[in-house]
Amino acid sequence: MGVEERLKELGLEIPSPPRPIAAYVPGVVVGDLVFTSGQLPTCRGELIYKGKLGVDLDLEKGVACARQSVLNCLGVVKFLVGSLDRVERVVKMTGYIQSAEGFHEQPRVLNGASELLEEVFGEAGQHARAAIGVSSLPLNAPCEIELIVQIKS
Repeated sequence: MGVEERLKELGLEIPSPPRPIAAYVPGVVVGDLVFTSGQLPTCRGELIYKGKLGVDLDLEKGVACARQSVLNCLGVVKFLVGSLDRVERVVKMTGYIQSAEGFHEQPRVLNGASELLEEVFGEAGQHARAAIGVSSLPLNAPCEIELIVQIKS
């Protein structure tokens, strides 16, 4: 079963790439790698939640934000290469989690995105990653995710 079919089976829709909010492009293809710019948890141009984990948002909402952010990353990949069936493997994910002082659950928040990638791509969705707590993010977004994927030629 192809990735695009698997997405339908899971009831997941890959959005069109969100418009950049500053002077950058949504992603770049270099050789057989796609590097996405950081993607926020937006849906139809609006953040699904705002605020810091540990004070404004609970873990469940943080996980939902991570899932939406990585779906937006996949939207960039699909836009750049034409089909997610061209993804050979997910190489690395970096997640920035807007965190209140004392919040230390960044890895659990980012698991929302990691688990989604494994659901969609199977073993090829397993990846290296970093989960980083930060004091603020653009637009008061709870998280921002960057993705690097290898594509088939």
